[in-house]
Amino acid sequence: MIDAHHHLWDPSRRNYPWMSGAALEPIRRPYTVDDLRAVAEMAGVKATVLVQTVSSEEETREFLSVASNEPLIAGVVGWIDLTAPDVADRLAAFEGPLVGIRHQAEDEPDPWWLTRPEVLRGLAAVGEAGLAYDLLVKPPQLAAALAAASALPDQVFVLDHAAKPPIASGEWQPWAEGVEALGRLENVYCKLSGLVTEADWAQWKVGHLARWSEHVLESFGASRLMFGSDWPVCELAAAYEVVVDTAFSLTGSFSDAERLEFFDGTARRAYRLLPRK
Repeated sequence: MIDAHHHLWDPSRRNYPWMSGAALEPIRRPYTVDDLRAVAEMAGVKATVLVQTVSSEEETREFLSVASNEPLIAGVVGWIDLTAPDVADRLAAFEGPLVGIRHQAEDEPDPWWLTRPEVLRGLAAVGEAGLAYDLLVKPPQLAAALAAASALPDQVFVLDHAAKPPIASGEWQPWAEGVEALGRLENVYCKLSGLVTEADWAQWKVGHLARWSEHVLESFGASRLMFGSDWPVCELAAAYEVVVDTAFSLTGSFSDAERLEFFDGTARRAYRLLPRK
């Protein structure tokens, strides 16, 4: 089993702007490789993808160093300034199992940020380097995500957290239409991750997520859908092993072959994961 989406952080060493506010106090502490190893072993996870948390090339280098020395971490989705004129050179300078790049487009004031010419140029450089690009967007940015993925059909895109559906409020559109449109593009994959924290943290049940996960499955199919825990963020609503069990429940209709794709094959293809020694 591959967990295609998790984080590590240490608030005593680095500022995480998105982690402010009393609601996130429960996870405002260091989460280390030792912590990851413990929860992964408990859940039967054999490989993971470590994903960036801040806009920092320094963090990316640190993550690559950590991953190079930790067999459990099969790859890193890092960060780079996509608007920089030397994106290709910066990517080439990274050392370690870099498999993708991500930027918090969800936080950009411009909902069409992904379609800016300088951003598209940077995204093209990511693809030319053989890397995937993780789309961290919310429903208002889905149209821009669709435009960017359509403009770069040879670039692999991975939609994080199924574009953060508003499960708690129940607002179906424009999320559903946007996800369906992205699913029609063969170069776009999707992570069934982060759903528990888009629901009511205290009262959610698996049934509350079913309508949303079924739409994602119908849009992408098992061959372009992958599991991600979004740990430690998930701990705001559920423990790691509960998230894994929930993923099994939501994919209960899968055949054995489809489940193998969801929990292993899709992530390997999208991120070009290589066996670690």
